Amino acid sequence: MNKSSSRTFMIYAVLIVVSMVIIGFLLVQITKKFTLDAVDERVSAESEYIGQLLDDTEQAEGNKANLLKTVSNQLKLGILWFNHEQELVLNTAGQVTDKNPSEIIQFLQGNMADLKNEDHSLHEGLYYSKKSLDNNEGTLIFVLPIKSVSGITANIWLLIGVVLFMVLIIIFIIGYHFMDKYVRPVRSASHVAYQLAEGNYNARTYETQYGETGKLTNSINLLARNLYEMNLQREIQNDRLMAVVENMDSGLILINEKGYIQLVNRSFLNTFKGDSASYLGYLYYEALSYNQVHDTVRDVFMFEENIQRTLVVPFDIERRFFMISGAPIFNHQKRWKGVVLVFHDITDLKRLEEMRKDFVANVSHELKTPITSIRGFAETLLGGAQEDPEVREKFLSIIHKESGRLQLLISDLLELSKLEKEDFHLNIDRIKLKSLIDDVLSLVRHSAEEKQIQVKVDVAPSLELEADATRFTQLLLNLLSNAIHYTPEDGQINIGAEENRNEVQINITDTGIGIPQEHLPRIFERFYRVDKARSRNSGGTGLGLAIVKHIAEAHDGKIEVESTINEGTTFSVRVPKKFTESSS
Repeated sequence: MNKSSSRTFMIYAVLIVVSMVIIGFLLVQITKKFTLDAVDERVSAESEYIGQLLDDTEQAEGNKANLLKTVSNQLKLGILWFNHEQELVLNTAGQVTDKNPSEIIQFLQGNMADLKNEDHSLHEGLYYSKKSLDNNEGTLIFVLPIKSVSGITANIWLLIGVVLFMVLIIIFIIGYHFMDKYVRPVRSASHVAYQLAEGNYNARTYETQYGETGKLTNSINLLARNLYEMNLQREIQNDRLMAVVENMDSGLILINEKGYIQLVNRSFLNTFKGDSASYLGYLYYEALSYNQVHDTVRDVFMFEENIQRTLVVPFDIERRFFMISGAPIFNHQKRWKGVVLVFHDITDLKRLEEMRKDFVANVSHELKTPITSIRGFAETLLGGAQEDPEVREKFLSIIHKESGRLQLLISDLLELSKLEKEDFHLNIDRIKLKSLIDDVLSLVRHSAEEKQIQVKVDVAPSLELEADATRFTQLLLNLLSNAIHYTPEDGQINIGAEENRNEVQINITDTGIGIPQEHLPRIFERFYRVDKARSRNSGGTGLGLAIVKHIAEAHDGKIEVESTINEGTTFSVRVPKKFTESSS
């Protein structure tokens, strides 16, 4: 039994014990009164007889004493006779009790005055009754042992004790049975119901097969199993939903009907920085400072339909474009619950669109210039200028130059197109980087010497890597050609290489005119020129760095640039020392 059950049992047990004690006390009093009434009736009758006998006998005091002694012996009744001077004449109490007569005399001397005529007193199992004699003959005290009263009282208490013991055992057995079959299952079911209300769906109660309690426990366990399965399904669905939300490429914000942000996913935090604590629980217009977002949320609240807007966010030196899609949220009862905002990053699409536009414009422009020149000079020659040898030679030289330029442009376009094909294949060999750089320098050394540019190479002769020698030569040639073109006379170009366990970094640093910071993110785009007039006059097509980037990426590497105006530029190419098929 638990504490509550034990407390209940103890309360009922105490009530039963108190009730039995009260009943025993009443039974003892009733039995004692019944016994005393019977003794009173006997002693009263016998005292009348003795009094009548003494009145009818006219004998001396001594003879009367003998008569009383005889009657005492016959009636088994102790008699004490006190004369009118309160002197003890006769004491036959010793005939009916084992008690010391002196103790009886001592009790009577202390209580004689309180004992009235025809009255009785009970002391230590002895019944005392007083009768005054006529004719001033004194007082008779009748003494009778009443052992039956104490015996009956003891038997009553013994009976009550036995009955009480049996009743307690029966109550305990019945109580235990009742607790086990009814109370305990109900309490267990109540405890399990409380656990279920607290969200502990693993709680179970033991099932019984007894009537309504059995139905109750079975129903509670069935409810617990159903709740557990429902909660498990809900958790699985929540996990799936959160996995989808957290792994979305697009940022997501959930705003409730009062305008407070309730959810932001990982992609949003990675894009717009900060942690979830900076957004959750805040009003959307306090956490987000973009007017396009405010307008989107406002329009969704007003029109209750999907709204889309474009958001431009500056990040360092670049701008990123986002398509904000706002949609209202309704529950199953079609009640308004809030707004969901999805931020689609369309920066690449915008960049591709701009590149496509620039490509079409640049190709058209680049092709138009030499074609126009060739056609114009050809028409001039056909118009009669061919008769003049000097003019003819000059125009033919220009036509030859422009056709070469056109051929170079078309060649670069074809080369770039070939690099971008999915089936593009590299011929990988193990090459010595120092030897490859020396071969490239032999091709551009004349241009460097014309401008008195000093080229320094700091590359270990033993440094090797796996690469396509032809493509890597093309990469280095483009970078060195650009460095020579944009470095003033008496400048310097440094070529160095650093290696670690897995990759090689090649650095080409010049002391040229430098590149403005705002142009750095776009210099690897096709036809992009920082100084269009100067680049075109230098004979470039605007595709060299785009080709360099594609070659580096084809080798599973990448290219970076650092530049300072009028101080110089450093191009860094990092490629793995060992080429793998996945990199192609």
